[in-house]
Order: sequence, then structure tokens, then C-alpha cells
Amino acid sequence: MTVIDRNHVASNAAVRHDFVLLFDVQDGNPNGDPDANNLPRIDYDTMQGLVTDVAIKRKVRDYVALTRPDDQARQIFVKHRGILTQQQKLAYDALGVDSAGGTPNSVADARTWMCQRFYDVRMFGAVMSTKKYNAGQVRGPVQLTFARSYDPVTPQEITITRVALTNSEDVKGGLEGDTQARSGQIGRKAYVPYGLFRAYGFVNALFAPQTGVDNEDLAILWEALVNLWTVDHSASRGLMACRGLYVFSHATALGTAPAQDLFEFIQVRRTDAQIVPRNFTDYDVTVVSDHLPPDVTLTRLVN
Repeated sequence: MTVIDRNHVASNAAVRHDFVLLFDVQDGNPNGDPDANNLPRIDYDTMQGLVTDVAIKRKVRDYVALTRPDDQARQIFVKHRGILTQQQKLAYDALGVDSAGGTPNSVADARTWMCQRFYDVRMFGAVMSTKKYNAGQVRGPVQLTFARSYDPVTPQEITITRVALTNSEDVKGGLEGDTQARSGQIGRKAYVPYGLFRAYGFVNALFAPQTGVDNEDLAILWEALVNLWTVDHSASRGLMACRGLYVFSHATALGTAPAQDLFEFIQVRRTDAQIVPRNFTDYDVTVVSDHLPPDVTLTRLVN
């Protein structure tokens, strides 16, 4: 597992960072669309695959929760099947404040407490302005874009069979007293054969002091992005892996160069335009760092 040092140049929370994340999927569904029977998400005009920013942040949250369950400063607010107001209630209980209505001071105090306690609130922000246990709104310094595949992908479905049933009457002719299933069931499994995806991210150092983000928080973010597919394998997602994490660190909090110009230094091309890509080796990743702005440092966090 790759661990990033909190003193690393890319972990300096006092300066701006822009980053490129590359990851791929082989024979899996990287991000199913519930409005399309859980088929992989695609841009229907270009047939490029899509993975939402929400899906990536979900994996970061799960990684932090899995690797730091006892760290009281890095708990997770948006948990799987969690009730958010119950999390916000913790702030009011800790502060000894009445939950009814909430005064401006109590809301501000609750907001500060939530930032101190929950890693994802500090990093990504949260809307916690509920009627009960109001903790206000937080704008986090870390933002991500959708990930988009370099080439078109073809979402496919294959038929799978199930030889055991939950209930004996789940198939035609089945009776409640049956001790064996009279037949199996047929289902569908969606996947893409292969896709290499690219996402962009931004760390706004001007917002970091407002939520309390420090160097350790930033180091954990890089660690999560590098390792999150390693601890998140599942049959539905096939083989997924981080293939590149490139962090452009500026010399100041405001930054010294446009992010879109920096992203052009990471170039990905097919090794053979005549073949259909089915593996990461079908691409060539080139880092053109000879002409970086003088106040920008590029760090490659995945070898």
C-alpha cells in the first residue's frame, strides 16, 4: 500500500494543487446507472464511459473509514445507509446545545465541530442546514470532476444463472414445501470490456483554513486515491486499478498557472490506433514536464 508523507510537497495544505487521476476497468462496471438498469454510465453522443465525482468520493470515504476507524478526527459523515441528522446531533450533544431551532452561534459552533470531527466534511464540504440539528453549510477545498474514458466503451450484458433460490416458490411450479428447487433463475450482469478513465481534481488552499484541512488530511487524500481500488474489489467492478496520479503543486495559495494548461502536460495516446484497447499497455502515458511554469512542481504519485 502506498503511503504519502505529510511533509511531502504535494501534501502542503497551504498551497493550491491541481491533479490528474487515471484509472482503468477491465471486464467490470465502474459506475452503474440506476436509471438504465445499472448499465455502465456513458456519454451517448461519444460513447465514452463516465464515472461520477460522487462515486469517486464515495470510495475515498470508504477507504478512510476502513483504514482509520478509530481516528476521532477522521470519521465519515456521509456513511453508507447513514442518517445525517443523527451525525449532526453528535455536535449538539457534545456542545450541550438545545437542538430546537438553533441560534446563529450554536449553528456556527456545530459547523466547526463537524469540520473537526468528520474528514469528508472538511475535505469535500456538506450541506447540513436542516431544521433540526442545523450545522450550516461547508464548502470544502477539494473538488473532483466526472471521470471520462479516453475511447468509446461498449456497455454489454451477459446472462448469468442462479442454481439456488431464496424461496422454493420463486420459480414457476415451485411449492412452499419443496426441499429442492425445480429450476434455477436467470439474471443479467453489465460490464465494459475495457476502459481507461481520466478525472481532474482541485485543492483550493484558500478554503482549507475555513474547514481546518491540514497536511495530514491532504496526504490521506492522495493515499486514498492511489489505493482505493485495492481495497474495493468486487465481482461487479471487475479489475480496477489506479494507473496514474499526477499532482501539480503551486508555490502560493492562489496558484500561478491555469489548471487547464497544466493538465496538458499529461498526455495519453493509443500505442496502436488500429486495435481495440483491452489493456493499459495499449496506451502510452507521456509526462511533458520540460516547460512547467517555474513556480509549479509536478509530482507523480503512482509509478
